[in-house]
Amino acid sequence: MIDTLYRLARPLIFRLDPERAHRLAIRALATGLAGSGRASDDAILRSTLWGREIANPIGLAAGFDKHAEAIGGCLALGFGFVEIGTVTPRPQPGNAKPRLFRLTEDEAVINRAGFNSEGLDAYRRRFAKRPTGQGLVGANVGKNKDTADEVSDFVAGIEATAALADYLVINVSSPNTPGLRDLQSRLSMERLIRACQEARQRAVSDGTSLPPLLVKIAPDLDEAGLADAAEVALATGLDGLIMGNTTISRPASLINSHRTETGGLSGKPLRDLAAERLATLYRLTGGRIPLIGAGGIASGADAYARIRAGASVVQLYSALVYEGPGLPARIKRDLAALLRRDGFGALSDAIGADHR
Repeated sequence: MIDTLYRLARPLIFRLDPERAHRLAIRALATGLAGSGRASDDAILRSTLWGREIANPIGLAAGFDKHAEAIGGCLALGFGFVEIGTVTPRPQPGNAKPRLFRLTEDEAVINRAGFNSEGLDAYRRRFAKRPTGQGLVGANVGKNKDTADEVSDFVAGIEATAALADYLVINVSSPNTPGLRDLQSRLSMERLIRACQEARQRAVSDGTSLPPLLVKIAPDLDEAGLADAAEVALATGLDGLIMGNTTISRPASLINSHRTETGGLSGKPLRDLAAERLATLYRLTGGRIPLIGAGGIASGADAYARIRAGASVVQLYSALVYEGPGLPARIKRDLAALLRRDGFGALSDAIGADHR
């Protein structure tokens, strides 16, 4: 039913400015108007991540619910986990509009939002009201554009969210904040991770378990950059890596007139690059830490390929624009069928299968 309604409404939705359409989607989810795909998940999709059971491996990537306004509504679509943010310590408007573009023929999106954020105070108030028992909820933290210190904003974000979130993500891979991607260099990343680990320890000092800490890196890193990220992650005891964010590259296949817009490209044209980088990252880490695969995932086959390449779980966002809110349920159904077709008894058996 929800798929039929979305197909009927999509032409009208696509007449709206993309950012306005996104705001309407958030409001619909926040009020429960978008319905629910929260049926029981197929048992074959269950796995354990960071010692926590997760009902299915399909997650909602950061960037959709930036301000923690619709956590329950997002989980109700059937995601096994959702990532909220990116949040910056102080409110900031982000870059000038227009800053979000649909590349309809390419099934892609370009954004240069620039971490538009309502700040940690508003984010924390809403996050604290999150529903329990529906899935894992992660906090994705970033830095304000005008903060010169490369560590302090991330430390503030970790300290503010560590007692609330099921996992924490340091976002150093958005292309829309000047200098942010420089933090992916070996020395800068190691310094940042250790500072955030210390901040997490300070924030959770009552004896409860520490939420896992991850870093989200860009698919534009070359082999040397990926090797640095892998080595730093293993050396610091990082709990996982997310591959990846949007790309500043522009495939020659793009045909939409917005293809020359500045910003990060996501959606279908990112799929092959993100998948290749994930496979490289799995090889470099030897499967010793969990990887989250993101970028261009729009089907059960896409999710399955990323899991076989080494992802413990996957995330999507842009595909929702084109496929609608029924997408998570379709991906889960098709993924379960593919696992059984190839003789896997559980999702965990398929992780990294292409490397064996």
